[in-house]
Amino acid sequence: MRLLFLGDVMGRAGRSAVSERLPRLRDDWRLDFVVVNGENASNGMGLSGEHAKGLLDAGADCVTLGDHAFDQKDMMQFIETEPRVIRPLNFAKNAPGKGHRLFTARNGKKVLVTQVLGQVFMKRAFDDPFSAIETVLKAHPLGGQAAAILVDVHCEATSEKMAMGHFCDGRASLVVGTHTHVPTADAQVLPGGTGYLTDAGMCGDYDSVIGMDKAEPMRRFITGMPKARFTPALGEATLSGVFVETDDRSGKATRVAMVRVGGRLESAAP
Repeated sequence: MRLLFLGDVMGRAGRSAVSERLPRLRDDWRLDFVVVNGENASNGMGLSGEHAKGLLDAGADCVTLGDHAFDQKDMMQFIETEPRVIRPLNFAKNAPGKGHRLFTARNGKKVLVTQVLGQVFMKRAFDDPFSAIETVLKAHPLGGQAAAILVDVHCEATSEKMAMGHFCDGRASLVVGTHTHVPTADAQVLPGGTGYLTDAGMCGDYDSVIGMDKAEPMRRFITGMPKARFTPALGEATLSGVFVETDDRSGKATRVAMVRVGGRLESAAP
C-alpha cells in the first residue's frame, strides 16, 4: 500500500495548501490512504467542523487531532457524527469520539489509524500512552484484518516519540510524531519493519515561529511581555509529512520518505 501522512495543518495557509495540493498528490503518487493531522487548522488552535470538512473534501481519509482537540467547541458534537475524525486515545475517558478506527482504503484494504498524546513536557497530565496503544495493537494485529496501521504520536519530547516507535516496532506500519511543528530528518524503517519519523512538521508557512506570525512570539522572547495575540502566518505553506510504502502481505514498511512540498522547504517527494 502507498500511504501519506501530513503533519499539523496550521491556520488558513495550511488549509489552503492541503486543498490546493493534496488532490493532485493523491493521483500523482497513486496514494491508497491519506491521514492529515488537523490539530491547529482553525486559526492555530484546534479544528472546527467546517475546516474538518474542508480537509476531508481535499482528499484526507482520516483527520487526527491532539491536545487542542476540543478548543473549537463545535468539535465536541461534530466528532460524534464524523467517524473520519480521530481524537487521542488517552485524552480523557469520557471524551467524545474515538481514539482509533478501522478504515477502508481506496484499494479495498483495511487501515487502522490511532493516536496517543505524550506525557513529557505537556501542559496537562494525560493517561499512559504506552498502555493505551498496547490495548489497540493487541486487538488489531498487523497483517490480519488491518493491512496497515498508522500511529500518530502527538507529544513534545523527541525521546518519548522514539520510545513509542520502538515500542510499536513490528506491530505498526508507521509511527509518526506530531505537535512541535518542526520536521525532523530521521525517516527510517526500524529493525522490526515499522516506518518511523520523529516529527512530521507542519503544513504551514515556515517564515514564522512554529507557524505563528513572527512579531508577537519574538517580542515575548525578547521582552518577556505579551502585547497581542498569536496569529498564524499567512505566507505560502509547505506540506510536510511522510510517505510510506508497505508490503501487501505483512503490512510492514518497505520504504519511507520525508515529504516537503511547496513553500520554503520544498525538497522531497516519493
